[in-house]
Amino acid sequence: MIDVPRWPVLTVVLAAVLLGDALVSLRPPAFIRGCLDGVRLPRDWWWILIVIKLVAVVGLLAGLRYPGVGVAANAGVVAYFVCAAVAHVRARFLGSAFWVNCLGMLVFSVVVLMVSYV
Repeated sequence: MIDVPRWPVLTVVLAAVLLGDALVSLRPPAFIRGCLDGVRLPRDWWWILIVIKLVAVVGLLAGLRYPGVGVAANAGVVAYFVCAAVAHVRARFLGSAFWVNCLGMLVFSVVVLMVSYV
């Protein structure tokens, strides 16, 4: 059975980054608006990204105590950023937002998953 993370501090850092991203996205600055417009995500769907990130934060933090929950939440975060990367590639929106933000968060979430649970 999958236990709680071996390196809980990494999970907490990932949760904090996602929480910060969700809070900033409530009133998205120009670079976030540009990114979401660049991948052609309709503006009336933007709210769901905030919900997904907040649910991920809750799952990651719950996983510090409840076995299996954290790995599922972390895997969901990886899936979220894989989908984001696919959206960037499909839209041919491959500027710095893709390379730094999207792929950076994908790599970070994969590293947290591998180091904490594998």
